[in-house]
Amino acid sequence: MILPNGAIVAVLDGEKMRILRNKGHEPRIELIELPAPNLEEVSGGSGGRHRSSTANPDIARLAEDDFAAAAAAYLNREALAGSFQHVVIVADPRTLGELRRHFHPTLSGKLVGQIDRDLAKHSAEAIKTAIVAA
Repeated sequence: MILPNGAIVAVLDGEKMRILRNKGHEPRIELIELPAPNLEEVSGGSGGRHRSSTANPDIARLAEDDFAAAAAAYLNREALAGSFQHVVIVADPRTLGELRRHFHPTLSGKLVGQIDRDLAKHSAEAIKTAIVAA
């Protein structure tokens, strides 16, 4: 994948979100890590309206879904504010699926790639390698 200069790379798992910006000029990728965003707590993950033990018995899964909803809300706000023109989302498959449920059309229009791998705890170099291979 060729990553445009200035593109944002959001790397997530169910509990951590990292934001990197590409400072390299195409086709070179140079990822710079930005400060971690402050996510507003949301109860919009799967089962958000049905918090009973029969609807979704796994409390950890609910917390991960709520985190994904908060991350999507942050990305939606930034997309609507024009903070970036291009974004790549890197997340484990389950988190990526939950994120997609909450994407605003403006954010979807700025997506240049989605990578379903858990790289939240990996180095910027490992993330770069995954982007190049995608």
